[in-house]
Amino acid sequence: MSIQNKSNTSSEERWVKIIAPYRNGDNLHSWWQIINTFVPYVIVWVLMVISLSYSYWITLPLILISSGFLVRLFIIFHDCGHGSFFNSKRLSETVGFIIGVLTFTPYHHWHNSHLTHHRTVGNLDKRGIGDVWTLTVDEYLALPRRKQLAYRIFRNAFIMFGLGAGLMFLIGNRFTRKTFSGKEKLSVYATNAGIAVLATILCLTIGWKAYLLIQLPVMYFAAIGGVYLFYLQHQFDGTHWYTGQDWDFKTVALYGSSYYKLPGILQWFSGNIGFHHIHHLSSKIPNYRLEKCHRENELFSSIKPIPFLKGFKYVHLKLWDTKAGRLIPFKDLKMV
Repeated sequence: MSIQNKSNTSSEERWVKIIAPYRNGDNLHSWWQIINTFVPYVIVWVLMVISLSYSYWITLPLILISSGFLVRLFIIFHDCGHGSFFNSKRLSETVGFIIGVLTFTPYHHWHNSHLTHHRTVGNLDKRGIGDVWTLTVDEYLALPRRKQLAYRIFRNAFIMFGLGAGLMFLIGNRFTRKTFSGKEKLSVYATNAGIAVLATILCLTIGWKAYLLIQLPVMYFAAIGGVYLFYLQHQFDGTHWYTGQDWDFKTVALYGSSYYKLPGILQWFSGNIGFHHIHHLSSKIPNYRLEKCHRENELFSSIKPIPFLKGFKYVHLKLWDTKAGRLIPFKDLKMV
């Protein structure tokens, strides 16, 4: 073994040892997180139904609160797929499926795509599955005008967050594709059936108008928040992308994944997902231990946080400039 390989091995052993105590969930803590998320979500739903008898202006702030709980439920769904939430795979899949119905997301299909994302994030040679469509400057310039326009439309903030986010969860997740495995297709069908059953029960209980006036905006605002958080996890100024053998798991995890420093209440609703550098270093760390892992280890002291408001500025980044090694907005194309 060469000196360099010995050094790399030693470095890997060091950070693997550091994160080991935080890996794998504690069932008691996990169940408590489900209780303090799902129960309030149901309570807010009841309050929204009652508020409709008075004024929709009372319902609207409750919708925003409910959307926050739905995002938090999605983080639990996300952890179940990584096997970090419960020690039992069967329990993880059962809870994951139920939350998948609530979040309109097929469990097995979403996680198959997401696990690919974890294996390929930051690798320019392996884009396209479970990530945000991102082109390099050269790739974009080589496209015909109509495809450049399609890319610009897709990367437009209003389209990506305001329109696309809701459509993806409400409509996009309802269909299968030829590339799906049998298990993935079954998860889509089962989730659709679960949504239909739950929607029927609620429509018969509170009426279809009340159901739509609550469910659609709750899903819409939760989708916007969730997609924005997912976007910012790897699309920010200072992120790292590589090609071929230059790609390194630890480097991309720590410096190609964001540390989004959210206000306390938003950090709670987002299930600590702002500590995304820790999550990518080890997806086996449950969301409720991410902050503790970051705070207690000097290894992460060099990670520069993204302040809450500054994160919104990064939605203007559209293309990867391979020469400069950074993401740039469309307006900077003339300078490349």
